[in-house]
Amino acid sequence: MAQFTLPRDIFHGEGALEQLKGLKGSKAVIVTGGGSMRRGGFLERTEKYLQEAGMETLLFEGVEPDPSVETVMRGAAAMTEFQPDWIVAIGGGSPIDAAKAMWAFYEYPDVTFEDLCIPFNFPTLRTKAKFCAIPSTSGTATEVTAFSVITDYAKGVKYPLADFNITPDVAVVDPEIAYTMPAKLCAHTGMDAMTHSIEAYVSTAACNFTDADAVWSIELIHDWLVKSYEGDKEARRQMHDAQCLAGMAFSNALLGIVHSMAHKTGAAFSGGHIIHGAANAMYLPRVIQYNARDPRAAERYADIARRLHLSGDTTEELVASLVAELRHMNDELNIPQAIKYYGEGGLPAETSIIDEAEFLEKLPQVAELAIGDACTGSNPRIPTQEEMEKLLKCVYYDIDVDF
Repeated sequence: MAQFTLPRDIFHGEGALEQLKGLKGSKAVIVTGGGSMRRGGFLERTEKYLQEAGMETLLFEGVEPDPSVETVMRGAAAMTEFQPDWIVAIGGGSPIDAAKAMWAFYEYPDVTFEDLCIPFNFPTLRTKAKFCAIPSTSGTATEVTAFSVITDYAKGVKYPLADFNITPDVAVVDPEIAYTMPAKLCAHTGMDAMTHSIEAYVSTAACNFTDADAVWSIELIHDWLVKSYEGDKEARRQMHDAQCLAGMAFSNALLGIVHSMAHKTGAAFSGGHIIHGAANAMYLPRVIQYNARDPRAAERYADIARRLHLSGDTTEELVASLVAELRHMNDELNIPQAIKYYGEGGLPAETSIIDEAEFLEKLPQVAELAIGDACTGSNPRIPTQEEMEKLLKCVYYDIDVDF
């Protein structure tokens, strides 16, 4: 038996934000990030529509990229004081992810963060509030997923929280909010979405319901991402839908070790963060090479290549074509191919911000944490400690995987 869970309502297309006027409640807390939603006028419109729905509103602003445990606890405290019956999160994946965790602590003040880090161990939510998510970027799809990623900066670890309880009740997928995305953000979030789709399609938990969303989102992302990066408005609209479809797929089929590695390398090194979408883009081709030793995964990768009209007659040739195409997309999107070339802001550079000596020193611990990540269990192959260390070296030095 499997489960397929989505929000009760997904409002999509230009003007979808106005559907907030139809929410029923008395108080709404609005969780958002660093100010782009305010500058674009979307925060004001969100407040206005909720107030037209008859709700008193409270703003919780300033959620940082890679939201922290401390921010989550501050937000939960604000909710406890305000007592909202709707939590409305607007912005990129960070404020939405943070708001999901705040939601749990608001409803269950005595729960511990360690409790929530156990996959599918959340208490029953909606005892106090419902949740509405409004994404401003086209990648994380957290508006339709059962996942949240929170960073413990003291430990240098990103925690993926997983439970169908935190799937939002309402998602508003309005492409107008994504039209102003900076090109680099468009690239990174877009390759995050591509990784979601591909990992969902080869996941051991994939099924007919998730496959339908995964394969169509892969085709859309392949067709539209580079054009979206270049600023094409229609491409931005298509990508906003595509990333949501990718989220529907992976929220139910789960992910794999591309995300396990991205979670555990993102905040591990003193030189700076490895941006999540850039990490996925760099690691995905090498993980495909690793997973292709599994016959079912290899055939599914080959099927993706056929759907994208890539060259190859054999499964092996088609898998190689898919790897080459993804690396070509990285080049077009100005994303590095390996950690060795990862510069400031996730741009290609001759000298990486991630020191080689520090990387090698921390390699055993990072590998162990990646194996223990919640996303590893649904990967086609479960790596040993030795294999994960070798795989991480491949993504650092840009080496083909042959094991």
